[in-house]
Amino acid sequence: MSKEAGRPPVTVSIGGEDHTIRANVEPEYTRKCAEWVDTRITEIKMQAGLIESHKVAILAALSITDEMFEAQAQVEGIRDSSTRRAESLVMRLEEAMAGTSEE
Repeated sequence: MSKEAGRPPVTVSIGGEDHTIRANVEPEYTRKCAEWVDTRITEIKMQAGLIESHKVAILAALSITDEMFEAQAQVEGIRDSSTRRAESLVMRLEEAMAGTSEE
């Protein structure tokens, strides 16, 4: 999570259990993260039926990690595409500038 120290602890509900979280971020951010995890746990419980809570937590962690890796791959693709476009524009500008300096 982030930088600023001294934030108050936040109590959140994840998987039907209350947890007190101490983090160096805004309490609302902690709540948002907890809500995301809780939603994923609820989805997995509904899909898988009755399974042990630690197994649900592991499946939720794997699902969220997969989502993160997919997002990272998308960001990398956008970064690569942007870099190629910027390099192309630089080349075009250099060609245009070279053409005007010869005149």
